[in-house]
Amino acid sequence: MTLQPLPLLACLLILAACDGMDHQPRYDDYEESSLFSDGKALQHPPQGTVSRSAPAQTAALQTRPPMDRALLERGQERYAIFCVPCHDPAGYGHGRIPSRGFPAPPSFHSERLRNVDPRHIVDVITEGYGVMYSYAGRVPPRDRWAIAAYVKALQLSQDAPERLLSAEDRQKLAEARP
Repeated sequence: MTLQPLPLLACLLILAACDGMDHQPRYDDYEESSLFSDGKALQHPPQGTVSRSAPAQTAALQTRPPMDRALLERGQERYAIFCVPCHDPAGYGHGRIPSRGFPAPPSFHSERLRNVDPRHIVDVITEGYGVMYSYAGRVPPRDRWAIAAYVKALQLSQDAPERLLSAEDRQKLAEARP
C-alpha cells in the first residue's frame, strides 16, 4: 500500500488549520470585560427587543385552555414541582421553605384567594407577587393555566358547598355533626 501525497497533504493542512480552535477567546456571562463602558460582559438586550417566542407565549396566556381531567392532572404534577415547597400539598402555605424562615405565602383557602379568578393565579405565576418571584421562565403558559385550575380544584376540595354534595354524602355529613 502506497500513501498518496496529495490527500495526505490535504489532511495535514486541515489539521493545521484546526489548531487552536478549541481555545477561542470568549467571555463568561458574569465576567468583567473591557468591551463595554460598564465593564460587564453580559449586557441587557436593546430596548424594545422581543424574543421569537414572545408572541406565541402571549397568545397562550390570553387563551384559557378547556378544563378537563388531563389539564387538572398536569396542574397537580406542576403544582407538586413548583408550588409545594412554599404552599404545601394542601395549599395552606406551610411548605418546607417557610418552615426554614422564609415568609409564609398566603393560604389558598383564605376568603380573598378563594374568590380570585384563575387569571389572577396565572398572573401571579407570570409576574410574581410579594416575595414570590416570577416563574415565567420556568413554567410555560399552558402549565400556568393547569396550575391555576388545580389550585381552584384544591380550594374546592377544602371548602365544598354542601349543596354540591350528593344526598348520600349530605346524610353522612349530618350524621357526623355533633
